[in-house]
Amino acid sequence: MTQDNPLLADDTLPAFSQIRPEHIEPAIDSILADYRSGIDALTAAGAPRDFTSVMLTQERLEQRLSRAWAPVGHLHSVADSEALRKVYGPTEEKLTEHAIELGQNRELYAAVQALADAPDFATLPRPERALVEHALRDFYLSGVALEEPARSRYRAIGVELSKLSTEFSNAVLDATDAWHEHITDERDLAGVPESGTAVLRQYAKEQELDGYLVTLKQPSVQAVLTYADNRNLRERVYWAYQTRASDQGPHAGKFDNTVRIEQIIALRHEAAQLLGFANAAEESLVTKMANSSQEVLQFLRDLAARAKPVAQQDLATLRAFASQELKLDNLESWDVAYVSEKLRQQRYALDEEQLKPYFPLPAVIDGLFELTQKLYGITLALRDGVDVWHPDVHYYDVRDADGRVFAGAYVDLYARSGKRGGAWMDVCRARFKDIDTHTHGGEAHESLQLPVAFLTCNFAPPTEGKPALLTHDDVLTLFHEFGHGLHHLLTEIALPSIGGIDGVEWDAVELPSQFMENFGWNREALDMFARHYQTGERLPDELFQRMLAARHFQASLFLVRQLEFGLFDFLLHLEYDPAEGARTLRVLEQARKEVAVLHPPAWQRFPHGFSHIFAGGYGAGYYSYLWAELLSADAFGEFEELSAQGRSAIDRATGERFRREILAVGASRPALESFIAFRGRKPEPEALLRSHGLA
Repeated sequence: MTQDNPLLADDTLPAFSQIRPEHIEPAIDSILADYRSGIDALTAAGAPRDFTSVMLTQERLEQRLSRAWAPVGHLHSVADSEALRKVYGPTEEKLTEHAIELGQNRELYAAVQALADAPDFATLPRPERALVEHALRDFYLSGVALEEPARSRYRAIGVELSKLSTEFSNAVLDATDAWHEHITDERDLAGVPESGTAVLRQYAKEQELDGYLVTLKQPSVQAVLTYADNRNLRERVYWAYQTRASDQGPHAGKFDNTVRIEQIIALRHEAAQLLGFANAAEESLVTKMANSSQEVLQFLRDLAARAKPVAQQDLATLRAFASQELKLDNLESWDVAYVSEKLRQQRYALDEEQLKPYFPLPAVIDGLFELTQKLYGITLALRDGVDVWHPDVHYYDVRDADGRVFAGAYVDLYARSGKRGGAWMDVCRARFKDIDTHTHGGEAHESLQLPVAFLTCNFAPPTEGKPALLTHDDVLTLFHEFGHGLHHLLTEIALPSIGGIDGVEWDAVELPSQFMENFGWNREALDMFARHYQTGERLPDELFQRMLAARHFQASLFLVRQLEFGLFDFLLHLEYDPAEGARTLRVLEQARKEVAVLHPPAWQRFPHGFSHIFAGGYGAGYYSYLWAELLSADAFGEFEELSAQGRSAIDRATGERFRREILAVGASRPALESFIAFRGRKPEPEALLRSHGLA
């Protein structure tokens, strides 16, 4: 019954406290049955063939399913449990099977094609045409043209890939939660600043232990690898972290993703070939800005040619400093962050601990909201009484300049057990204007569903009476995810499949997020929130100047790591040969020979925890981060030019234009067209090099 199952209730927001694992399968089964009936009615002989009947009906059916599944998928990421897992995996497989079945429905394809073939198609509004064009492309990518047995095989592959990606993600989470080291002597943590030891003390308290608990959660790993003088401890943490879910390390073989990686790559390749592509990389480019594999490889290799010589110099400097100043003659992978921090402190008299007191999380949030208000004329207001999954979670109404609520956001910022690592934005509700004539006696009834986002990070929580204090990198992470959130929340496209981030080319989807990071380096923006949590003193100018001076410190080493990840991912999918298998570690070594300057130990198993490409949608697309960074750096150049003229970079008119031309339009037009509409020209590659201090 609807009233007994919160996932079937048509509420504005999910009732998280009422959702139980036993609700999930019955709700999804019921919705899928209704969905199939709806599609049968849509495709029946004599059914109308107009945009409202064909496309809006599909959007309506999809939104009902999304309203139920979005909170379930979110809980799987932020409040995982054994009971939830038991039903999550099988239910997700049903959804995958349903999606492919839908994509292979030739009657439905014919109904959509009929709209595209109609004489008045060219007169439809641009978003409506885009929705039809995207749908036809997606039918092709779902195998609508395949004949048996290829059709059934393609469907089976999709279900198996869904299962494997969930298992991959679960293995990484389990491996992360499985390892810890209990420390009772604080001398073993010499060098770790008080903010770091406070987090480790908090982890111990949560387990009812004295002393400190070193874990593989991000705040713990970062604190130890960056600051711990105890080299053996750094090595143990690096070893445990970099061998998660693999055949190596402290839990060798227990959560091993080796076979899953092999299966995922093989199945992606087989699916691509069934559709007529040479490989999975070629298939992935259908939904991206890049036109060919050659263009992607040239982009990565051109960057590597510029960055690698600088990175080699930076590494040589690091080695010399380690040897001369720290008596480390063999710089190992677990030493790099530690030595880098020591060198940065010596060169710029700057360390993150000096900055943290100026970035208390509540103030950063307030400043971020003030910045958003100045750029786009919107405000975010805390709303109490919203049903959430954890006491740390807050909900905000998003209001336009006239005070009208037009969106909402859940914000969940602290690391904890059962929560996937990293930071992300996800969709809870999409903007959707529905026109329904079926339930109102033939009269058109219009309704509007407002967009709602999930914003998730994994910062160190408040400790012992102190607010959570962020590193500057944490500030940039928060700005990044908020940029994704704005892309979703500020959309003016009310067709969910092409509104907000949905349908945007994958190598352009990071533009709004990376764009926002730039304001984390802007003095005017920092002045909105960078104040000492005890004294209220604003960030001193000489400290800010040291931050700017250090901004590109070893940026080349970061860039070549990103190039290594991007090249590895792309080659893994591009050069797969069924006769040889995935050759995961060999391909990784090939990518490292091309672009890396520091080679980790042979036992390192980075791919086994690389959820982005094996469980997160970035397969054959990790290069997108750098591609989109080029776009974002060039777009931010419009604001930097205002500064160069002695004006404020936080300019409402320019912000409104960015909102209108980039954030508001979703996938209703190609990303390149949106970029040109904002910038007045095509993107220029030099912008990316400038953003890394390499121009």
